[in-house]
Amino acid sequence: MAGRVLITGASRGIGRAIALQLAAAGFSVALGYRQRREEAESTQAMVRDLGGDAALLPFDVADREVCAEALESDLAANGAFFGVVCNAGVHEDAPFPGMKGEAWDRVIRTNLDSFYNVVQPLVMPMVRAHNGGRIVTIASASGVMGNRGQVNYSASKAGLIGATRSLALELAKRSITVNSVAPGLIETEMTEGLPVEEISRWIPMQRMGKPEEVAAAVGFLFSAEASYITGQVISVNGGLG
Repeated sequence: MAGRVLITGASRGIGRAIALQLAAAGFSVALGYRQRREEAESTQAMVRDLGGDAALLPFDVADREVCAEALESDLAANGAFFGVVCNAGVHEDAPFPGMKGEAWDRVIRTNLDSFYNVVQPLVMPMVRAHNGGRIVTIASASGVMGNRGQVNYSASKAGLIGATRSLALELAKRSITVNSVAPGLIETEMTEGLPVEEISRWIPMQRMGKPEEVAAAVGFLFSAEASYITGQVISVNGGLG
């Protein structure tokens, strides 16, 4: 089943953990990133230390033209991907009455518009390959339950879940599964500086999650055992909600 998989936002955090998980399962990974080349190269080195294959693919998921150019060039050189993990995302939190338009636009473009920008160019090559496939989006507990101060982020992730479920219906007969993983509070750069002890009291498991725990769920969805699972949202959140 192993083939090429594109992972966006793969230079660090959850994206890096997913890259290592899938590489260990035998997939060749393309590491999508926008900046932080040194961190992307570090992820690439980690994959190679596992005996896996990793290529760097720099582009901005929020820029449709740049996305199309980068992906079309890669497809021409290397052929269709077996799978894609839409992991790249940003947040810019504020109470909604004081939220700037720029904060709304940046989050929606990066978290939601990127689904179209990245996945749409890859779908028909996957279909034509007649090899099935896997598409996984990384949503959020905020997209499932909502969260104060994150109207833009919650909207982007809820939209991502809707897009995931709809595309799953379109691609099911092609044996291409489309699912979402919705993490809760995970120990990454995005959660640095948060009052961990206070937050942990609201989580039934009394702790934050680890990137590897999110990656394990993605790894399962890419496995042969998950071939009959599509259009689903798997929450990795320590019991929230």
